[in-house]
Amino acid sequence: MPPHSIPLLSPAELAYLYTSLASYPHNPIRSDGRSATQFRSLSAETGILPGANGSARIGFADGTQAIVGVKAEVERTVKEGVVDWGAEEEDSQDQDESDVDVAGAGQERRKKRRRCGESSWVEMSIEIPGVRDDDSLPVYLAEMMRETIVSAENGTAGVGGSGAGSAEAASVDTPRSLRERLVINGGWHWRLYIDILLLSPPLSYPLPLLSLTTHLALLSTKLPRLISKDEEDPMFDDDWAAAEWLYPRPASTTTTSKLRSKQSIPFRPPVTLLVVSVGENVIFDPTQDEISVADAVFAISVVSDTSLPTTGQGQEQERAPLKLISIRTIDPPARMTNHGVLNSENPAFPNVSQGGEEKGTLALGTGAGVTVMKSEESKAVVDGVWKPRTGGVKRGVISRIVKMVVKKGGVGEEVLRGLEMVDVE
Repeated sequence: MPPHSIPLLSPAELAYLYTSLASYPHNPIRSDGRSATQFRSLSAETGILPGANGSARIGFADGTQAIVGVKAEVERTVKEGVVDWGAEEEDSQDQDESDVDVAGAGQERRKKRRRCGESSWVEMSIEIPGVRDDDSLPVYLAEMMRETIVSAENGTAGVGGSGAGSAEAASVDTPRSLRERLVINGGWHWRLYIDILLLSPPLSYPLPLLSLTTHLALLSTKLPRLISKDEEDPMFDDDWAAAEWLYPRPASTTTTSKLRSKQSIPFRPPVTLLVVSVGENVIFDPTQDEISVADAVFAISVVSDTSLPTTGQGQEQERAPLKLISIRTIDPPARMTNHGVLNSENPAFPNVSQGGEEKGTLALGTGAGVTVMKSEESKAVVDGVWKPRTGGVKRGVISRIVKMVVKKGGVGEEVLRGLEMVDVE
């Protein structure tokens, strides 16, 4: 993915920024005074679009704002391989005559296949002021966020893992992902349209703002309650107060072995964080200037791993651990900048003379004499002189970034905890 924009900074400014961010291990000096893992302050609200099934708005402290609206409509499911489906129905009838148990197992497999939706049922579009709709930036961001949303799911076959009796029945009916949640029955499904509008030109890479706003918009999305049964044509309740959440809310079940209740947390929409590495330092939620000097830029998508229930209530409730969905790299714009020029290579520098003893060398006046520097030595990285870094990223840096995001009490958990403080209407 190409960078968002080419930095309009001089080599001296780029060198100053890089030195400030990379010279102090685990404690970079950022221009806005934030720590390495500190995010910009924001304001958020949900339910701002009355005509949408769900909506949200988030504004950062720098003035950039984004609005996300989610619209749902009922659509008929097109079955692929109709001949195979008919053959399976005939096979199941033959099995009913011979072996009831085997036929029941086959019907259960077909039921599970119907409950698994398709990723194409979710569409996303992004509009950025001053950028064409078919530009690479909105197209890439929309597809990346859409793939992350539809691929996030529980780690087990149903909330709460394996159980007995009613627990197993509940796990079968509980959707594990957004694709399963969109299935109405074998012939109908919901189609989601997620429209994202950036209200002002982005002052930095807009991915974190768009991802957090989409997360809140999906959490606030409601669908009409289904009143028809089985494979009938879908009919819904007209009372919007009885509508159901697209992402179900946690349900508690009391157990006899523990005094505390066991919380079954349903699946949740993911969030995508923007991270940069400058030297050995890792910086979250970077500004445009920090991205301009970054060695590497990463987009990390995480989601709450709700495969295991948590215990406790209120403030004592344990949080579900985070699960890494994807990690993508973005071309750092630093590679498109002009590198700085050493005084020894600058013919406009007053103390430089080209009377070197060897061919291809430049002489630098030092006051006490003349120092000769070979051109091969000038290609090395010199402190205070900007030169875009080339090559890949160390595995240790990537491992440290992932650990900082998904660990208990890490950056990812802090971000999700802050989003949970927003009142979802």
